[in-house]
Order: sequence, then C-alpha cells, then structure tokens
Amino acid sequence: MTDIDVKSAWKKFRPSPERPWSNRLSAHLLRRAGFGGTIGEIKSAQKSGLNPTLDRLFNTSSADSYNEEMATAGRLVSGSQDSRSLAAWWLLRMVQSPCPLIEKMTLFWHGHFATGADKVKDARAMLRQNILLRKYSLGKFEPLVQQLSRDVAMLVFLDSEDNRKTRPNENYSRELMELFCLGPGNYTETDIKEIARCFTGWEVRRGKFKFNAHQHDNQTKSFLGQKGNYDGDDAVRIVLQQDAAARFISRKLIRFFVFDDEEISPELVAPLAERLRESGFDIGRTVRTILASRIFYSEAAIGRKIKSPVELAVGFLRFFGASVNMQDLSNRLARLGQLPLYPPNVKGWDGGRSWINASTVLARANLISDIATRGETKFKKGSLTEWAKSNSNVVEGDNFEWVNEYLFAVPLPESAQTGLANVDSSEMQKIVTWLAALPEFQLN
Repeated sequence: MTDIDVKSAWKKFRPSPERPWSNRLSAHLLRRAGFGGTIGEIKSAQKSGLNPTLDRLFNTSSADSYNEEMATAGRLVSGSQDSRSLAAWWLLRMVQSPCPLIEKMTLFWHGHFATGADKVKDARAMLRQNILLRKYSLGKFEPLVQQLSRDVAMLVFLDSEDNRKTRPNENYSRELMELFCLGPGNYTETDIKEIARCFTGWEVRRGKFKFNAHQHDNQTKSFLGQKGNYDGDDAVRIVLQQDAAARFISRKLIRFFVFDDEEISPELVAPLAERLRESGFDIGRTVRTILASRIFYSEAAIGRKIKSPVELAVGFLRFFGASVNMQDLSNRLARLGQLPLYPPNVKGWDGGRSWINASTVLARANLISDIATRGETKFKKGSLTEWAKSNSNVVEGDNFEWVNEYLFAVPLPESAQTGLANVDSSEMQKIVTWLAALPEFQLN
C-alpha cells in the first residue's frame, strides 16, 4: 500500500480540496462498479456526488422490467444444447443493462463458481444458473451457496449428478471448501470425505434437481470440528461458520474491485472480513463498503487493474454508445481467453496480469480498432465522427484532456500526446486506433 494506512482503508472516502470528487473519480467508479459510462453518465455522477451515485448503482428496481429479457433468452436456448448464443445474449445485456452493477457481480460470481457450458452441454441449465447468480448477486452469500449446491449445471459440471451413499462424490465437497468458501489449507481430506456424505442423494433427474432419500447417508458425520447427522444444507452452513470463509470472500472481492495484487495483506482483509461476518455475509453491503472506501479512490487502486477482455470490449461499447454483432464479438473474446459461460476450468479465469501476454496484447488492440473502424458497427450518433461532434464541448482541442478525464484510468504518457498532436479531433477512428494500441488503455 503506497498512499493510505490500512487501518483507515475501509473508512468512507470524503472528498476534499486536495482530492475532490471529479470526473476522473466518477469514471473510475463507473468502470469498476460496472463496465464504464458515457461522458454524459460520468458528468452526471460527478455532479450528483458519490453517495447519490452509489444509491443509483445499488437501486435494482429497474432490473425488474429488464428481466423480461429473460423470456427472450429462454426462447433463444429452447431445445438447444449450444450456449454460444446465450453468451452473446449476456454480452448484449452487459452493454445495455440499466443495472450494470448487477451484471458486473453476475460476472464475478460466474468466475467464482466457474461452470463450463462445454461440459454441461445444456444451454437451459446454463441460463438457469445465470439467472440464479444474478438474483443473488448482491444478496446474502449463504442462500446463494445453498441454491448453487442444488443447481443442475453445477452438479453436472462437477460430476455430482448421481451422488449415492455407497460411493459419495467428493468433487463438490472439495470445491465447496477450496474454491468457493474457504480456500486451501483450511480443511482436511477427512472434511472433504465427510461433507461428501452430506450431499449423498442429491441427484439430477430429467434435467432437474431431485433429492433421493433412499440414497442419502443418514449416519453421523464429523467435520470442521462438528458432529451430527447433517445434510447438504447443514454442510454449507457449517462451512460458512469458519473464520476463513469471511476472509476468503473478502479477499476475492478486494481483488475484483480494488487491485489485481495476488498477495493482499491480512491486515487489509481483516476489517472488511469482520464487516462481512457481522452483516451475515451480506454481499451488497460489503461491496458498497468497498466502493465508498478511501482505498478505492486512492492512487493505490486507480489504474491498478488490467481490464479483462469482457471489460475491454463492453466498456468501449458503453462509452461510445456502440453496438456490434454480439455473436462475432463473443467469438473474438473466446480467442482473447474470456468467453462468458466458458471458463477455462473450475478455478475460473486467473485474471490480472494473465490477461496480457505476447499473443493477446496485439489482439486486444486490434479488437478495439476493428470495432471502431468496421462499417457494421453502429453508433448512437451515427458514427464516431458524429459522436465527437455531439461531445464537441469535451473533445475539442488538441490536448486530449478528455481522454485522461473520461476514458483512461491513468494519464496519457507525454509521448502519446505528442503523437496525437497532429491528429484532428474529428478523426476519431485514427484517434481510437492509436489509443487502443497504448499499454495504458489496458488499465482499469
């Protein structure tokens, strides 16, 4: 940590003359709490102030009407075993949703409870899981885990669709502790075996969850310091009672929202974990604590994340009010290593620096350049040139301060400003192509 005491990290950020609530900070919030905003949305957030903007981000009432889109998705996957169209639909939802924080959290939980459509091979099951993640995205953590323990896509993905007392499947019990709730080193192999017995009789029949009482082990189980005739719900409850659970989830949320650091100090995690525990694992309250905190608006956090391919593409489309063929975009994102509904394994995407390597850095720049210059791309104002005209009060001039204020997380390097000096602000395709090739464009 460079510019803030970890003891005060989670205290509320108070704008001051030295660090006022600015367009740059509001843009930072909209990028992290969603996929970024338009210039108008960023200016509106700056004018409203931090707390009203947070209130608006956490107001999910508009999600109710937007959930009518689920009917469209249901028709999309009806009778289909292919989830590629569902992935394209979800990308469109990320771009257009009036509740970007909900979609951002749904993406977070999808990476956390990573379930791959390539193995599940049932688009309807993947859609139901997507709906489930969205429903509980900002709710209590325990009900989410309880429901996912019964989720058909999850059970199929972890080979737990036929869990019998004579041969308990240990896959789900292992991942429940290692990847979902506690992290390595906080359980034993005996705990895995005993918890697996709790989930016996939890099956998938005709595409639906079914509890088979005849196949459930009704004998006493002993794990994590407790003993009793427990079932799967009991197992989840006991797992989440462990001190490691709040620390594990808090660390994941910090890494997702604040910075990509692999090693996050226990001193930074502890206060947030305590708040999470005291709230009854209320994810929404914890996320709001993060988004309102001093550390979130410090230079220790701004520009300290690398955009995932989805954040890169969706953020660009939202900022410029653009639309593209989402099926084509999903194919491009797959080549960049992040196609929603198709995580690489049960651990999900590694994120952070893993997004950038010799093969992806040029492809990421080319993706944005192609979106900007391709004739099929539709902009709300008609073209990038028209977009520049409609925002002329912001983008006019040759100092490109609007890039620093609204688009980039970190300031343009002086060399880039020199290179752009001879490009007229009306030549937006050239400008965007140039900007997309800069390393700073990849930062969030």
